[in-house]
Amino acid sequence: METLEHNKIKIFKALFVLIVILSAYFAVKIFKEVEGNSILLQAAEPATVSFSGHGEVTAVPDIANISLTLRKESSTAKEAQENVATKEKRVLDFLKGKNVDEKDIKTVNASVYPKYEYQKYPGVSNECRGDECYYGGKQVLIGYEASESINIKVRKVDDAGAIMQGLGDIGVSDLNGPNYAIDNEDGLKAEARKKAIDEAKEKAKVLAKDLGIRLGKIKSFSETGNYYPIMYGKAEMMDSAGSSAPAPAELPKGENTVSSDVTITYEIK
Repeated sequence: METLEHNKIKIFKALFVLIVILSAYFAVKIFKEVEGNSILLQAAEPATVSFSGHGEVTAVPDIANISLTLRKESSTAKEAQENVATKEKRVLDFLKGKNVDEKDIKTVNASVYPKYEYQKYPGVSNECRGDECYYGGKQVLIGYEASESINIKVRKVDDAGAIMQGLGDIGVSDLNGPNYAIDNEDGLKAEARKKAIDEAKEKAKVLAKDLGIRLGKIKSFSETGNYYPIMYGKAEMMDSAGSSAPAPAELPKGENTVSSDVTITYEIK
């Protein structure tokens, strides 16, 4: 009987310890869940609202970019390169005579490569089977071609037409341009960006009042921009009185527009 009572006491003690352990476990678990929810509430991002703005600035281009490529073929690579160098000197002398600064003339590529031609073997006839034909022959080296590409920046934009024509007169056939641009574009970009930001801020001020909200600090800012020319007028070839050669083309340079589009995101208080 005494042993039975003793066993009951041991069982009750074990159950009591188990209940204490389980209670502590669930208490810790509940505390962590409450703490986690509190952290989530604190970490929740505040509501935001975004406003966009657009700004642009128009200016007359102050430089004209011209590109050209000189090519010469010869039986040897050295001779082909020398022929290109001779033609390049004529181009540089002409540009110097037109007051184009050396720093505004840049070589962007120079190359020389072999040229091959497929030649049939003597006395070998072509053989055709259906739509497929077989030729007896081989690739034969016939010479070399050297080339050099040059970019030119013309700061007196009104001279661009005369320079283009003059380069053609000295035998330059691979010409591109003029592409009119603004030499120092950073100032225009900053001005266009400021206009875009001012427009976005004005929208924010008006819409915040209309919506009945208060704006907090700026959460994010993004910008995209474009740069494009606006052309007007026509290129005309003016005949010079008493001259057998036409006068240089008067090329319209138009206007270039720098634009900025911004998006500003604010916190809502």
